[in-house]
Amino acid sequence: MTNKPFWVNMLIAAGIFLLLLVLFFSSLGFLTRHNENAKVPQVTGRNIEEARRLLEAKGFDVEVQDSVYIDNAEKLSVIRQSPEADAVVKSNRTIYLTINRAIAPLVDMPDLRGFSYLSAKLYLQSLGLKLGDTSYTPDIAKNAVKEQLFKGKAINPGSKIDMGSTIDLVLGSGVGTTEVNVPDLTGMTLAQARDYISNLGLSISAINAEGTVTDRENAFITRQLPEPFETLPDGTRGPNKIRAGQLIDIWISATPPAVVDSAAAPLP
Repeated sequence: MTNKPFWVNMLIAAGIFLLLLVLFFSSLGFLTRHNENAKVPQVTGRNIEEARRLLEAKGFDVEVQDSVYIDNAEKLSVIRQSPEADAVVKSNRTIYLTINRAIAPLVDMPDLRGFSYLSAKLYLQSLGLKLGDTSYTPDIAKNAVKEQLFKGKAINPGSKIDMGSTIDLVLGSGVGTTEVNVPDLTGMTLAQARDYISNLGLSISAINAEGTVTDRENAFITRQLPEPFETLPDGTRGPNKIRAGQLIDIWISATPPAVVDSAAAPLP
């Protein structure tokens, strides 16, 4: 070729280039498997191994992309697939699967006490937990969560439980219908009074400090409202009544009251 004129060499080079170009485009169909399409079968709901065999038999590659936990779905079953069923794709396409876990993951039990019923329900759902039975106890906060139960027993916040577990709630019923005598809290510490009246279905509302109080829980109650006794028309004293779920306002001081009524309820 070196002995030929330059223009002849150019023609030969152009011919070789055109030949290679024709060979390239004619082989594209083979390289890209043009017209070799397949319909993706439906594998959601099937066990992962069964789904893998079915897809690979159709010429697809299979990859598990993610896993979730759904308690009412079969373990290790396919929850989602991508591309979806009946999509027409290349026969060598990778099908990505999301499967259901074989073991339920653990979640931390939240502290629902004080939540409204609706807020507690939504919170449980966000954690993958179920709301079970609800019961009521006398309390001024109607439909507020007072206790949280797991398998019939109180469960502490932060306890590890399986996702999908059922949590029962004890809710406040509002003011009760049963009347009891107003307990005399005078002379008790705030901590003692809390324990004492909780057994009666009562709660402390406003806490008013008299003077400087640095340790509220160990401060002494000097007076309360409603008072434990009322003066009757004949001049005698009779007990005031209060219903379960109602509140008592108290006044506290760093020093005990000078005189404690002898009719006061005994310290627990």
